This record gives sequence, structure tokens and C-alpha cells, in this order.
Amino acid sequence: MKEEETEDIDEGENTNRSLHELDLELQDHMDWWPDLSDLDRLNILGANREDRARLLASKDSKSVESIIKEISRRLDLTFVDDFELSSNPTKILPLRLIHSYSCLPIDAMEQSVQKPKVLCVDDEEGILKGFQLQLRNDFEVHVASSGDEGIEVFKKVGGFSIILSDMRMPGMSGSSMITEIRKIDPKIVCVLITGHSDFEIAKDAINSGQVFKILTKPCPTEELVEVLQQGIQQSESVGKSNLSLNSKGNKVHLLTLWPPTPRMSRWVFAVSGKKPIWYLGLPEKVTRAITENFGIGAESLDDSDLDQDGEEDQQDDLEDQNAAIIRFVNEVIMKAIVDRATDIHFEPHKETLQIRYRIDGQLVPVRVPDNLRSFQDAIISRIKIMGGINISEKRRPQGGRINFSHGQSDLDIRVSTLPTLYGESISLRLLNEKSQPLSMQELGLLGKDEKNIVNILEKPHGIVLVTGPTGSGKSTSLTAFIRRIHKPERRIMTVEDPVEYEVAGINQTQVNSEIGFTFASALREILRQDPDVIMVGEIRDRETADIAIRASLTGHLVLSTLHTNDAPGAITRLIDMEIEPFLIASSVEMVIAQRLVRRLCSKCAMPAQMQKSDLQASLALLGVDIDECKFGDSVLEAVGCPSCQNLGYRGRVGIFELMKMSDSIHSLVIKSASAPDIREIALEEGMSTLQETGWAQIKRGLTTFEEVIRYADGMMDEDEVSVESSKVDQTLPPVTELQ
Repeated sequence: MKEEETEDIDEGENTNRSLHELDLELQDHMDWWPDLSDLDRLNILGANREDRARLLASKDSKSVESIIKEISRRLDLTFVDDFELSSNPTKILPLRLIHSYSCLPIDAMEQSVQKPKVLCVDDEEGILKGFQLQLRNDFEVHVASSGDEGIEVFKKVGGFSIILSDMRMPGMSGSSMITEIRKIDPKIVCVLITGHSDFEIAKDAINSGQVFKILTKPCPTEELVEVLQQGIQQSESVGKSNLSLNSKGNKVHLLTLWPPTPRMSRWVFAVSGKKPIWYLGLPEKVTRAITENFGIGAESLDDSDLDQDGEEDQQDDLEDQNAAIIRFVNEVIMKAIVDRATDIHFEPHKETLQIRYRIDGQLVPVRVPDNLRSFQDAIISRIKIMGGINISEKRRPQGGRINFSHGQSDLDIRVSTLPTLYGESISLRLLNEKSQPLSMQELGLLGKDEKNIVNILEKPHGIVLVTGPTGSGKSTSLTAFIRRIHKPERRIMTVEDPVEYEVAGINQTQVNSEIGFTFASALREILRQDPDVIMVGEIRDRETADIAIRASLTGHLVLSTLHTNDAPGAITRLIDMEIEPFLIASSVEMVIAQRLVRRLCSKCAMPAQMQKSDLQASLALLGVDIDECKFGDSVLEAVGCPSCQNLGYRGRVGIFELMKMSDSIHSLVIKSASAPDIREIALEEGMSTLQETGWAQIKRGLTTFEEVIRYADGMMDEDEVSVESSKVDQTLPPVTELQ
């Protein structure tokens, strides 16, 4: 394609004319479209094609799927749910056009054409069951027992080819229902079935053009099926929407996520030389298919048209490449936001530049263009420029920040670079400045644990420590705690690195090591501000720990975090920082260890088919009594669906270990006892463990054994595991019996 033919595909006067064409078409076919304000219609049509259905659904309080199905029905487009991509799709359409119009060349789908939908309405249950038996082989049958219910089913399900209705029904008659339905879809085909006494009355409906045919009760199956098929064949809308999907030769089959404009069809014909046959699909599935098959930002880095000869073109090519790199980096970040990623990693290898997102704590590879490695230096330089980092320095690690806005998301992105064997590795930490902090209920705390924490938080002084590895949700928990105890008569101040959540009414400050404003120095200044409650993002050194403990001893409630594996380990960690044991015993009120496990996707989780022996073995690994096998029916397993990107999980939930300081534990702390000794006493006094709360979350259907075992593994003493394992062994028959 020549350059002048490809530029500004979606810009300028042509785009405005295309939007106007689509606006007029929607007005003609969608009875509710003119009811939207001019501003709403402009915003919807002016948005990205993949966002239009979502915006429209939010205005009309419907699901995206129902909107797409209704649009496809009204505009005589076939809705396609499952599809196969054509082989060599970029030979049919250029990659840039596929992305610009969000359309995919698809294979013949003869097998996927669904049966025509028929809506059967009758007030007699026996007759409805008879219709279902008569029609199930040739039609997708939906039933309703009244005229009002028939209208609701027609609106909710959508995509009906024909209606079969009784003439006389209590309340709304069949002809009255048809009159109302034809206001929604004037082209719908209707058949009335009635008794002999109603036949003359029903003829009026035929004469008015509302009814295709009238049948009398009872109607033989062959006659009923034949009449319905004739009605469907006569329908203009179905005649168009049931075009053969396996047409060959001068036609190309394209799946898109929003109705095409005439201009799109003209472009496709100009590029491919074939007439486009359009189909409508769900935006989420279409965009995912484009990304998975071509890679994120593939159209930005499509360099097939940059290999032009002649020195006069080199400057233009360089400018095009710079613009392409900018678009690509932006697309990677925007896709990460949509996928709920917390981190983005650009990792150079010998032959590839790998990009991975961290989603719900797991690293997920991102499909990238095959030619990405050739753009590696330009991509890394672009990110460094965005982060205010020296692009010429490649020998040492550097850090920076990016302020990035996308839709309703304002991100503070932390950039970290590290020299590696094949180039600089770059990690981006995404912090959404508009993220809403969670409440204590949303953390996933069990009822008794939440009550114990609240009792401690209501104390006027002392230290509450939350422990766990990086990324285990410690700061999120602390923020939920201060939200819980926030009152007008309390002055709460925080020092964080960085401030992850903004909490109304709380005084929050952020450390800045470049000017010497550390946790310790910030804590000193906060103590001069007359606080009641202090939240310290992390205790990293002796100085911060010493100030925090002394603050708690002088009438302040201090909340902070430590990096330890379990709750008892927090005590020995403070002792390692050379804090006097008697000060620890006097100040620490509670230690909470936590992990984040992935939450099962609510749309696809299924009951786990576990053998009793497997269930017992899993319980033993968690140190849970095998009598808990009685709850095996509540265990779910991950499956995977489009909603969760086929991972089986969506979001995360916490599991917790609560150690409340008691007199016995105080005595051990003063003696500088080891963490295992402290743990033993804490368990005897009823400390809830990560494994126990993990099992509770499994029983609630929130997560799986695999998740809890993976995150809580190694948190039990060997003696505990062996005891539980021996219990399992006793419940199983000997090996000789199994043979």
C-alpha cells in the first residue's frame, strides 16, 4: 500500500463523516439511541472502538454482551461468540488495519452457526413443554407463560428469529404482546396458535401485517416446524444475518467489536480486493485475540513499510520509529492497567526482549511482536526519558518516577534499571493514586481475628506489627486498620515510602532519602506534632525501631511492618536490631503475619473432585485435623475463563497469623527466647496460624489448597507435620490391602 493511502486512517474529516454515518444508522435501528443526550452519544462514538459497548452498557444499565447482541440483531449483523482466526491473517489485511479497526479475518464457521431462536408463549405449562419437545431438534427454544413475561424474555435473551404465541391468555393477549414486541423489533416474525373459536379474530392480526401465519391447536410437529422455518426464511433480517459463513473467492469474513462504518468496508475492499462480510463479537474476546496472536503494540512496531530506499526517506523513517516507540510503551502500560498488573518487567535476553506483568502476585508473560528485540535500545531509552533517568548511563542501576494518566487512572510509576548481560533490565512498579483503600472486612479476616485486632487497636498505646515478605499486603492492612480507628477526636499521622493510599482526614507524609528525610527523622518530627496514632511504613533499622518503641511507651499507638516469615519471628528480629528485650515485652501488643493468596474467579470456579486420601494429605500439609474432611464438598478448584484470562483466579485475599502478647510470651521475650520456643507457647494459647486461616478461606470457596500450601509452606514445625501425617496414615488401609 502506498504511503498516502495509509496515513490518518482514523483521523480528520473522514472519521467525523464515518461517525455521523454510524450515528444515523443507530438512530434508525436502536429505539433507545436517540434518547441519549447529544454529549453521551458523542462520547460513545468518539471513544476507542473497544470501549464503546462498555460505555453504552453503563448508560443503559445492561451487560456488554446484551448490548452487542442487541446491536447485531438490529443492524442485521451475525453475532459470533466462538471463532477461529484465518491462517496468515496479515496476508488478508495489513496488521495496521487489523489494529486500527479492531477486526480479525476469521475462518469459515459453518459448524458454529447456532439454531434459530424461537420464543414460545402460552399460559398452559403442558403446551409449553410440548413446544419444547417438538422444536428442540431444529430451534433454540425459550418459553414464557404470559405476555408480560414474553416481553421480558425477548428483551433479556435477545436474538430471536421468530415468536410462537397463544392467542388468548390471561392478562395480556398474544396479539397485544406481539404489538409491544414489534415496537422493540419491527422485523420480528410472529406466528399465532389458537383454538377454532378464535380463528376469525386472529385473521385481523394477519391482515394488519403483524402475524405471519395462524395455526390451530393441536398442531403436528412437522407442520409446526415447517411454518416456523418458512417464517424465518421470509424474514429480511434473518436472510441477511444467516449469510453463509464459508463463502469463498471474492469475500473476506471479518469479526469486529463494534458495527463497521461504510468507510471501513471501503478501506477493506481497497486493501484486500474482496468484499467484507462483517460479524460482531464481544469486545473483550476480540481485543484479547488480537493481542494474543499479534502481540501487544504490534501495529506500532510494524516496520514492514519502513524499509524504503533513498536517503531522503531516512529522516521520515526515524521520526516514524520514534513515534512508534512512544505508542508501544504507552500501550504496554495501558494494557497493564487493564489487566490489573502491579509490576511490569522488561527483561533483555540474547534473542528476545521479554515483557512480563505481575498479576495477583504471579508473573504472566506478555505476547510481544516477533521483531521487538530490534527495538530494545529505543524502548529502554524511552522509559528512561519518561522516568527522568540519565539515558547515557548504562553501567550502574538507576531509579526514577513516571506520572502516567489513562482514563480514570492516575499512576505514580516507580522505575528501576539494572545492567544485565544483554542490556538494561527495567522494572516498573505501578501505584494507582486513585486506588481505594480496603476495609478490614475486605482484607479477608476471620470474624474472631478481626475482633481481636480491633480490641488491640482501641488501646491508647503500644505497638502493632504486621510482618511478611515484600508484596504480602502489609501496607494495605495497616491502612485498613487506621481507617477502622479513625475518629474526629483522634490525630493520626503516617510516614510511608511511598504513600500508596490516600485516606481522608489522615496526615500522611512520604520519606525522601535524597534529602535525608528517612523513617527515623520523619518519626522524630511526627512526635512533635501531637499525634495519637502513628503509622510507620517499615521498621528497617535500629534507630527507627528504637524511636517507635519509645513512642509507644510514651502514650502513642504505633503501627508498623517488619520483614519476617511468621509472627514469632518479629520478636527475634527486633532483638537482632539490638532492641532491649524488656522494651519489646513492654511495648509490643500484637504481631500479625500475613500472606496474599490468589482469589478464585467467581465466574468459573468449580467443585474440586478430590479423593478422600488426597484431601487428607492436603489437610496434613496444612496441619489441620483430618476430621475437617467433612467439609470437602466446599472445596473449589480453579478452571479458567475469559474473565480471569484463563488463570482461574482473579484478585487476592489475605491469610493471617495472629500472635497476641500474653504474660507467658512476655516472660519468654525478656529471656530472649528463640522464635520456635515463642511459637510453641503461642500455639498452646490459641494463636491462629496461616495454615488454619488458609483452610478457612478454602472452606469459604475463596482460594485453593495449591495457593495456601504454596504460600504457607515451611511455616510449620517438622513435628507438627509428622503428627498430622501419622493421623492420615492411620486412616488409610495397609498397602497389602490396597493391592
